[in-house]
Amino acid sequence: MTASILVFAGSTRKGSHNVKLAKALVTGLGNKNADVEYLDLFDYPLPVLNEDIDVPENAHALAKKFAAHDGFIIVSPEYNSSLTPLLKNTLDWVSVTRAPDGHSYGPYADKFVFLCSASPGSIGGLRGLYHLRSVLMNVGAEILTPQLAVGNAGSAIDDSGSLTDPRHQKMMEKGLNALIHSIECHKAHQAA
Repeated sequence: MTASILVFAGSTRKGSHNVKLAKALVTGLGNKNADVEYLDLFDYPLPVLNEDIDVPENAHALAKKFAAHDGFIIVSPEYNSSLTPLLKNTLDWVSVTRAPDGHSYGPYADKFVFLCSASPGSIGGLRGLYHLRSVLMNVGAEILTPQLAVGNAGSAIDDSGSLTDPRHQKMMEKGLNALIHSIECHKAHQAA
């Protein structure tokens, strides 16, 4: 039972440490039992959530994409001790988008999430992950206890996209293994 995992960053900025970390995580999944898709939110622009406007096609596309995967790795910058407006708006649109028949796409139900962040600061964006955890819990996702916060990201991620600190490498490996294990156990339980 191969795990299907969607990886994305809450930033579209050129040179973003969080985009680099997201790509390092995709590489880290390369030798594991997983089908991995990297999602660039730049390719799915959305207006600020307003339920008075028609749901944009990009919101439908994202909701379907979320629903089609077993789990997510979300890599979020920290803005004022919270998540980015881009990421919050994306998660909110996906949560309210319905299929043409009015039913939910099920974008968060039974989805396992590994939270990560990177920052030039010493604590690696950790404070923002608490808010992100709260948002995802509210929409029904299963958030893993292990998380990865990469501080001093300018030197912690090298030019090849690898983590330079063995401690960060170990935390990444622990989180990736926990994500795949959780997904596999859930699939086995559903199949029983």
